[in-house]
Amino acid sequence: MQQKKQLSLFDLSMIVVSLVIGMGIFRTPVNVAAKAQIPELFYLAWFIGGFVAFCGALTYAEIGSRYPVTGGYYKIFSTAYHPSIAFAINCIVLISSAASVAAISIIGAEYLSKIILPSAMQTDIYRVAIAIVTILVFYLINLLGLKASSKTQNILTVIKIGLILTLICAVFFGEQPQTITPVFKTANGTLPTWSDYGKALGLCLIAVSFSYAGYAQTINFGGEVKEAKKVIPRSIIIGLTIIVMLYLAINYVYVKVIGFEELKSAESIAAILAAKIFGPAGYNLLSVIIFISVMGYVNVNLLSNPRAMFAMGEEGALPKVFSNMNKKTEVMTLSLTVFTIAAVVIIFYAKTFDKILNYTIFLESISMASSAATIFILRKRTAHLDKKTIYTVPLYPILPIIFIAAYTFVAFSIYADDPNAALNGLYIFIGFLIIYFVSRLLSKK
Repeated sequence: MQQKKQLSLFDLSMIVVSLVIGMGIFRTPVNVAAKAQIPELFYLAWFIGGFVAFCGALTYAEIGSRYPVTGGYYKIFSTAYHPSIAFAINCIVLISSAASVAAISIIGAEYLSKIILPSAMQTDIYRVAIAIVTILVFYLINLLGLKASSKTQNILTVIKIGLILTLICAVFFGEQPQTITPVFKTANGTLPTWSDYGKALGLCLIAVSFSYAGYAQTINFGGEVKEAKKVIPRSIIIGLTIIVMLYLAINYVYVKVIGFEELKSAESIAAILAAKIFGPAGYNLLSVIIFISVMGYVNVNLLSNPRAMFAMGEEGALPKVFSNMNKKTEVMTLSLTVFTIAAVVIIFYAKTFDKILNYTIFLESISMASSAATIFILRKRTAHLDKKTIYTVPLYPILPIIFIAAYTFVAFSIYADDPNAALNGLYIFIGFLIIYFVSRLLSKK
């Protein structure tokens, strides 16, 4: 069944923004400040993260232009490496995405419940109910078809961008006087060396990298984009430009308004900015921002992940029924339903799944580096394409190599900081490889 080309440049650009901007930017700056110890290293980490993200954006722009298919993040691994690698990596992505949707829905429900419910009803039962209802509402919207869900995504993303810009305005309401001069301290109390700064930067980039991550999933929509070879690259570049500008601006405001030393241990940093502008009513604004971020994140994951499952069904990595579409709405109903059920079930075990998420961080670094590396293989296999009709990375192969090297560095930084998390991530990956080959063997029998 041939899919309709429904997504425009604006639609896909908003999807890029929502795939990246979730809850991270309201939390990770605290971790980055604590690891950086000094503001110069803090700003450097966010700048490097933005530059690496652009290198990745340009790389994935070419990948999406050369190979515009639905479920592209699965199919590039399958085509360039092997279906088993594609299956293992995408299963990890699906589980971590479902767990993220569950965990973040609960966080959003906590904020919303404090506004809409009396204190007696602000219990775990009601928060879980709000989280589940949120997911089910967007499940129903996605059942209406891509046009309805993408328009919903556009509205949520525009509102989210507007609210972040509002928080950035806190810098005009007075700065926090810097009472303490930040000092970089080493473990043994000696003067820091370049090696110490390098290690600290590596730890900063772990959090920064995952605050910028997510845009690679854009290529899952390749088969449903109007003029895909032009629109996919442009949307990724436009989306990343918006994201980097917002991230650099709001991190500057965090430091100026909160103070760098205070930022290292601050809680609810976005609430501090909101209170600076709106006073006591600032918490209510923050709650609205958080909940809209949650809604956008839930919707974009219900858009993206079923398309990976659809591709896995097409190639037989999952049962063929996962590749079925509703003839009227073109919705991958089974894939969407299974992903939604997974997220709802995980809500009841969210704390346990946080541990699994820690294990997958290492593998996500590897998957980002290895998926970007497919550009070298795709270039050879699609050398016949007219270069005037596709996007090509400037300064090739320098920018893809920078991106791959940066995520490899992040993977090594994770391993150096927490070897058990890295090794457990590898065990999960090997487990999915075994499942793939066993299932293929059984299907042949």
